[in-house]
Amino acid sequence: MKADFDTPVERRGTGSYKWDTPGNSDVLPMWVADMDFRTAPCIVDALRDRVGHGVFGYTKVGREYYDAVTGWFASRHGWRIDPDHIIYTSGVVPAISAILQALTLPGDMVITQTPAYNCFFSSIRNSGCQLAENPLRYEDGRYTIDFDDLERKAAEPRARILLLCNPHNPSGRVWTADELRRIGDICLRHRLTVIADEIHCEFTSPGFAYTPFASLSPELARITAACISPSKAFNIAGLQIASIVAADPGMRERIDRAININEVCDVNPFGPVATMAAYSQAGAQWLDELRSYLHGNYLAVTDYFARHLPDYRVAPLEGTYLVWIDITPSGLDADMLARRLLHEQRLMLSPGSIYGDSRFLRLNIACPRSRVDDALRRIEAVLNGL
Repeated sequence: MKADFDTPVERRGTGSYKWDTPGNSDVLPMWVADMDFRTAPCIVDALRDRVGHGVFGYTKVGREYYDAVTGWFASRHGWRIDPDHIIYTSGVVPAISAILQALTLPGDMVITQTPAYNCFFSSIRNSGCQLAENPLRYEDGRYTIDFDDLERKAAEPRARILLLCNPHNPSGRVWTADELRRIGDICLRHRLTVIADEIHCEFTSPGFAYTPFASLSPELARITAACISPSKAFNIAGLQIASIVAADPGMRERIDRAININEVCDVNPFGPVATMAAYSQAGAQWLDELRSYLHGNYLAVTDYFARHLPDYRVAPLEGTYLVWIDITPSGLDADMLARRLLHEQRLMLSPGSIYGDSRFLRLNIACPRSRVDDALRRIEAVLNGL
């Protein structure tokens, strides 16, 4: 049966970070990156069976988990992962923080492309490292990598890590294989390790393809710690499960030690069960239907802006479900406009300032089309009232 993404699901009062944070029932929250859709029925069924057992003790992750992860990435993305290269943990952000602590010393430089996912900044800071920004070029409404600047930053004596977001949040870029190879060449020349946050890998728009960074060559695999999870694609972030893939045994040993030191080495009973169900034929079919629906939401956004707000640019959404809106014509910075949207129209969006660029707002379109339409009307009411 075809998945139903149109029927709204009431999330208020469920302890939802996204919906219960605003505190008022008239606020439409389209900020934090989780979806308003029920997860795939095959996951619900698998979890229901597990709950029926009634005992939820300490969890041993079995070989079938590794088989599910490796089988999915081989068939779906052409990336053949050695199961012995996988370390499971409770989430991608804890994984990034643990990897930084494993592979850096206080004062080391960590390079990342900005604007960047806001947790990158806190993870780098909390690890005692120094952020080195490699600002993306924004030209004609599209982002590209400044490779000359990346080369300069990588050549710094204290540069140790490139923290790569692939696909990129919040710009919506899906890096091409050629772009990733150029990044890899720079990192190999300057002996940088790459932490690849690939949590949004399942969300690519028609005509775009995700390339796992570590899949490009054995040399790049040896310098990469990739962070993957079904949490975004299947809306199961609350089940707290992710995997780190590190081919180099020395790197993997240091990461494993940090995972244990930081006590993020244990997972709950439901994460592995949900992962195995997600990475199945039924999960793949549901995901394909979801991707098509999300692309329709994006087209609805671009069509609305073209008709009602033609002075404002929407960045091309090659990947993720997070629309990046250029608010420069408003004359306001992101914090001011986000406050006005919340105060005047009860719409909660993420200001681009938290990602490093106050010219933008981020709109989460992973919700029923009716909510997207509602949000667009609220945005228009504020922008046309300036």
